Amino acid sequence: MNTTHATRGLATFALAALPLAVQAADAQIADAGETQVLNPMVVTAALAPRTADESLASVTLLDEATLRRQDPTSLTDLFRGQPGVDVNTNGSFGKTSSVSIRGTSNKQSLLMIDGIRLRSASLGGASWQYLDPRMFERAEIVRGPRGSLYGADAMGGVIQLFTPEGEEGEPTPRISFGGGSFDTQRYSASLSGAEGGTRYYVAASRFDTEGAPVRRDGDDKGYDNTTGLFRLAHTFEDGSEVGLLALRAKGNTEFDNFGAPAETDFVQQVAGVYGELPVSDNWRSRLTLSEARDESDNPSYGSVLDTQTRTAQWKNTLSVGAHEFVLGAEYSNDSVAGSYTSSGQYAVEERYNKAFFSQALLDFSPLAIQASMRYDDNEAYGDKVTGSLALGYELDNSHTLRASYGTAFRAPAFDDLYWPYEESRDPFGNIYVSVGDQGVEAETSASYELGMRGQYDSWFWDLAAYQTDIDDLIVWALDMPAPNVFRYRPANVNDARIRGAELAAGTELGGLTLQAALSYTDPEDRSTGNQLTGRATQSLRFDVDREMGDWSLGGSLIAQNHRYIDAANQDHLSGYGLVNLRAGWKFAPMWSARVTVENALDNEYETAKNYLNAGRAAFLSVHFGP
Repeated sequence: MNTTHATRGLATFALAALPLAVQAADAQIADAGETQVLNPMVVTAALAPRTADESLASVTLLDEATLRRQDPTSLTDLFRGQPGVDVNTNGSFGKTSSVSIRGTSNKQSLLMIDGIRLRSASLGGASWQYLDPRMFERAEIVRGPRGSLYGADAMGGVIQLFTPEGEEGEPTPRISFGGGSFDTQRYSASLSGAEGGTRYYVAASRFDTEGAPVRRDGDDKGYDNTTGLFRLAHTFEDGSEVGLLALRAKGNTEFDNFGAPAETDFVQQVAGVYGELPVSDNWRSRLTLSEARDESDNPSYGSVLDTQTRTAQWKNTLSVGAHEFVLGAEYSNDSVAGSYTSSGQYAVEERYNKAFFSQALLDFSPLAIQASMRYDDNEAYGDKVTGSLALGYELDNSHTLRASYGTAFRAPAFDDLYWPYEESRDPFGNIYVSVGDQGVEAETSASYELGMRGQYDSWFWDLAAYQTDIDDLIVWALDMPAPNVFRYRPANVNDARIRGAELAAGTELGGLTLQAALSYTDPEDRSTGNQLTGRATQSLRFDVDREMGDWSLGGSLIAQNHRYIDAANQDHLSGYGLVNLRAGWKFAPMWSARVTVENALDNEYETAKNYLNAGRAAFLSVHFGP
């Protein structure tokens, strides 16, 4: 059976089924006299709580119910195929993964955990593969530049993960255990509660698998991850609040180093403390101190690396009638300890960044205006000013039209600027040299977006079209400074234009939940007219779940077309279609069981050349708790 044709058929059926389901849902609402608005509250888009239509941005919320239903083994499984989101992985279970938002790169997509930025300062991007989905309560995906709010790297968008917070009442325990294919075992436990203004949440998890081969006829590549989380907050009678967060993931992943076995020991860690004070009835001031660490020990490459980002942020929120203003300052320090290669250490191992930011959220109903500006002064590459302007207009109670413009930049990573001089020779006498370039400038971008959202009692839809122009793309390329000498170094050589459109729709009523997303992306290298590598241009995701008393059934269809893997667009990886299935059973009070089948059709597919993703995989888990 032709997988592409089958996928297209399923996609057509999925999109056709959604309006029919919506009509049925509307009929049920009319009969029951109920109203349910699918207009979630998000905070990432505007640094303040706003409903999806009020955010004036393209946003997707993956809530606690979604995470529990799908119970993914990795975050990338959760993000794959979401509106405007593309995922590349070098295999399954803890293997190198990248997340692309609106055709940008992994380095141009920002990851945050409870407001704390997490990334590798050396590589520039986040290590998504090392974070356990069970540690998080929800995820917000904001598409479009957010440089004027968050600074460097938020060119394509921002994904923020939120950890749970204790609720009033008796302490609530949760326990989960299970396993499945590839000798996989999963365990997690948590305890949460709140009393007298104090809220707490403590959790731990363990994931261990023999893994699947990442190359044809290769050996299994294992992965293990142990994660701990602690969160504590206290609200005083005057409304002031203090809190702290600590999350640490530690483990080992095996991979294939051009045919040779290799492994990496890793640590991912975020920690922060904050204090918030109500200065007056309309002014709140918040100070946050945080640290994020990305550590790796890779004997195969002779590297031991510890990157840290320490940040102090002061944010003030002022309300004036229906309007809200945000003013703040931020100081951060990036550092790289250890050596990345056997050739030595970085020439520079530390740099600071100072920033001032402001935002105005103006409500002249039915017109809304959001304007923001940020100034960054970086020790390594100078200063940058970014800004954004978004306009929203409520056409009626159900439809909101929005238009926005925003700028952003990506800071050169330590690898781009200070990669230690490394030289190697092959058996034929050729010399290969890799070296960073301290003359590399930051990438800059300008983005335009036009969108509209329809919000009804039982369903919603959101349509957006956008264009992003990126200047001074940083590209590592080869040249020959001398015969038989090949030099690999970064440079600002390419410009890109990325155009695209996204359509998302969904309904939720009683026990029925439907979500659909279509994405089209045209990422063009302006110097050649070819597509940027490693990006699919067409994507579909369709999720359906049904609650039936003590039982639940659901599934996801994810389909993407081909992606080029060379700049000349002569070689590509085929498109693919995935079907994931799930079922749940509440077999006793506080007890439930869940079965998930990933890649149920056992399709063989790649999102990175020569790296296979896992075939069909089934998992069973038992859960205790509310």
